[in-house]
Amino acid sequence: MSLKQISVFVENKPGKMQHLTEVLAQNNVDMRALSLAETSDFGIVRIIVDDVYAASTILKEEGFIHSVTKVLGVSIPDEPGGLNKVLKVLTEAQINVEYMYAFLGGKDVDHAYMIFKVEDRKAAVSALAAKGIRCVDQQELEQL
Repeated sequence: MSLKQISVFVENKPGKMQHLTEVLAQNNVDMRALSLAETSDFGIVRIIVDDVYAASTILKEEGFIHSVTKVLGVSIPDEPGGLNKVLKVLTEAQINVEYMYAFLGGKDVDHAYMIFKVEDRKAAVSALAAKGIRCVDQQELEQL
C-alpha cells in the first residue's frame, strides 16, 4: 500500500514555484500535499497529486526535472498525541523515517494525514496495521 509522490527540481529564483503551480493548475492537476526543501540555489518540491500520470507527463513536457517515489500515506486520529502514536509504532519496529509532511484529508475531519518516506514501506505498513493504524493508497487518495 503506497502513494506516488512526485519530486520536482526547481531553481531557487523568483517565479519558479509559481510556474510549477501554474503548469499544474492549467492542466487541472489537483495538488493534495506539498513540501519544499531548499538550498540557496535550488529546491526539491515534493507533491502528492490526484493524477500522477497526467502530472508527470505535463512536467516532462514543460521541461521540469522530476522523479516519482513511493511513499506512505497514513491516517492519524486528529487528537493530541496522534502523530506520536504512529512514530512510536515505527520506532518499535526499527523503521527509520527519512522525512514526513502533512496533507489535506478532504471530507474526513476526524483524521489528519501524513506522508512518510521510510526505509522499508512494507514493514511499516505491517507494523502500523498491527496497531490498527490505517494507511491510504493512491485510489483512496483520489476520493478524499
